[in-house]
Amino acid sequence: MSDRLPEPYRAGQTGYRRASLALFVAGIAVFALLYAPQPLLPQLRERFAVSPAAATLSISLTTLGLALGLLVAGPVSERFGRTRLLTASLVLATVLGVACAFSPTWPVLLTLRAAEGLALAGLPAVGVAYLSEELHPGVAGQATGLYVGGNALGGMAGRLLAGGLADLGGWRWAVGGIAVLAAVCTVVVLVLLPPSRRFVPAPPGLGVVARATRGVVSDPVLLGLYALAALLMGAFVAVYNALAFRLAAPPYTLSAALAGLVFLVYALGSVASTLAGRAADRVGRRRVVPVCVLVMLAGLLATGLTPLAALVAGLTVMTIGFFAAHGVASGWVAARATAGGRATAQAASAYLFAYYVGSSVAGSLVGRAWSEHGWAGVQALTGALVLAAVLVSGFLLRSRSLLDRGNPTVAS
Repeated sequence: MSDRLPEPYRAGQTGYRRASLALFVAGIAVFALLYAPQPLLPQLRERFAVSPAAATLSISLTTLGLALGLLVAGPVSERFGRTRLLTASLVLATVLGVACAFSPTWPVLLTLRAAEGLALAGLPAVGVAYLSEELHPGVAGQATGLYVGGNALGGMAGRLLAGGLADLGGWRWAVGGIAVLAAVCTVVVLVLLPPSRRFVPAPPGLGVVARATRGVVSDPVLLGLYALAALLMGAFVAVYNALAFRLAAPPYTLSAALAGLVFLVYALGSVASTLAGRAADRVGRRRVVPVCVLVMLAGLLATGLTPLAALVAGLTVMTIGFFAAHGVASGWVAARATAGGRATAQAASAYLFAYYVGSSVAGSLVGRAWSEHGWAGVQALTGALVLAAVLVSGFLLRSRSLLDRGNPTVAS
């Protein structure tokens, strides 16, 4: 019997379509659950009598739990496989999402949200690695962009649904409704997701894990990508956390449902990540990433304008830049790790660990920035993060590929 691995799925094949769609739907579930409380922050502040900074903990503790879960989920998937961890993660997170809707006190809600973050780690830990292994390199960038697009759509749908349900029945109905959405997505994933065909288990032992970990933190380009993730995600989540309070205050005084409509701009983020993935497949990731970061910075600066239309326009540009940069950078991590013979899932987990630590830290700090300095404080905090990301993307632009043949700029 031959030990040769099956050929990777190519564009047009059934396996390619099922894998791409399943990961797209899984991304919807994860990000709907993860950010469901964001449009509810003013309601949570009033219901539990907490400060804006404390209210943001309903998101920051979840992203921190997710970040910590990635430290375990990545190595576990290298040993035991991708698909079982992914599906178990979705099922457990959905159950915890239902439990959150029945939380009697603020500490109980925060505890359940932190546990939900741990459970959600399964998909981010293996999603990009799974696509990198199962799909042909020529289409992996596009599929990764679609997966990140699912993340964007999930974030949008979750916030829209939560805002609408909150106006109708309060925050409990909103959180419970998101859990129902996640349950439907989970069933779709269980039906569609092809099993791993090209996964090769890592040998057992802590020494193997330690060597793999050293491998994914010793490459300067990977470290640059991790830094980029922390900076961009920190700025992005901080803006949207503070936005909930800004839109509820004068001169806008919008309800949760109306404020939630702002998240429709996520749809363009979904499209942008897919298009950026295609561009990266053609001209190279290192050329696309700096452009996306500059687009995000331009949008962030425009959010300082007062008219609602101008604010939404700035958010739209910022969202497009963020999801495009993240979609390309996350695929770059997987390609770089593969080209360097490093553990792909652990590299992806390290990237996302930085991504969600940035979200947790900046997402909490922005509550104080908003309380003390208003939107000017929010822009000062997030603008500093994105400017730092511009510098990091400049370093990545000058980096060199690990490959000597083919199209190395695109691959690694």
